[in-house]
Amino acid sequence: MTFEYKVVPAPTRGKKAKGVKTAADRFARALAETINAEAAEGWEYIRTDTLPAEERQGLTGRTTVFQNMLIFRRDGEAVEAEPRQEISVVTDITETHAPKLPSADTAQAVPEPSAKAKLNGAEKRDVAAE
Repeated sequence: MTFEYKVVPAPTRGKKAKGVKTAADRFARALAETINAEAAEGWEYIRTDTLPAEERQGLTGRTTVFQNMLIFRRDGEAVEAEPRQEISVVTDITETHAPKLPSADTAQAVPEPSAKAKLNGAEKRDVAAE
């Protein structure tokens, strides 16, 4: 039997709730919510480990801190047996979704821009270059 493992950082703060007053009770609530959320996805809680991790301190220094990790597992064979959900993407755009372009018969004549408008556009740059 093979297992799949998942490691999640343990909560560092408690969660406020009605009727939960002490810091220990708030922390227990946050921990229980984390474990229950993973259990809902099929993960079984195994244990909590405290592991060393090296972090930067300042520009060149390093220090060792300890991280609390929650370890979960689930049956790896059951995960492989589950059908994967695939997302289909529609790449064909039909005429009902495409914008309608005017045909040559129904195209309206575009009025000629005035001389002042021409000077504000590209022709103004040509005049300045001369």
